[in-house]
Amino acid sequence: MAESHGEAKGGEAKGTASAHTEADGGHGFPPFSKETFPSQIVSLVIAFVALYVIVSRVALPKVGAVIDARQKAIDGDLAEAQRLKDESEAAMKAYETELATARARAQAIGAETRDKLAASSDAERKALEDSLAAKLAAAEKSIATTRATAMSNVRGIAADAASAIVQQLTGKAPAAKTVEAAVDASLKGTA
Repeated sequence: MAESHGEAKGGEAKGTASAHTEADGGHGFPPFSKETFPSQIVSLVIAFVALYVIVSRVALPKVGAVIDARQKAIDGDLAEAQRLKDESEAAMKAYETELATARARAQAIGAETRDKLAASSDAERKALEDSLAAKLAAAEKSIATTRATAMSNVRGIAADAASAIVQQLTGKAPAAKTVEAAVDASLKGTA
């Protein structure tokens, strides 16, 4: 039907279109035509108002809601991050405090142990010195006794030897008191 309509008016339409373009001076594109310009502006205003209403009533609230939700999520994440940071800083301070306390305790225990060992060492040294002093005193006493015994033996041996020497040299035995007096005088001079 459209074909028949177009064919029926085809000759007329061709003539009108060519007449119309010739009358306008060759401007055949309708959006640029001055006669259709006011209707195009009305259509544009209606389309703009419709687009504005659709965007302002439907799209902008949805986008605004998404932006608000995202901002709330970001604020919540930042608050959570700050809370976790504060907790970690508090834990770090507690750790440092515990570490300092443990170090102080370790140093105190070390000092106490060092003092105990020094006292024990001093007591052992003192006991050893006392033991060595006692042994030294006993040794000196033993030496003195041995010396006295040896000296008394030396006196007797010296007296016998002197008596034998005098008898050998003179041919007669000397008096025992004279020999003892000579030996005593000799020992006193060397002692």
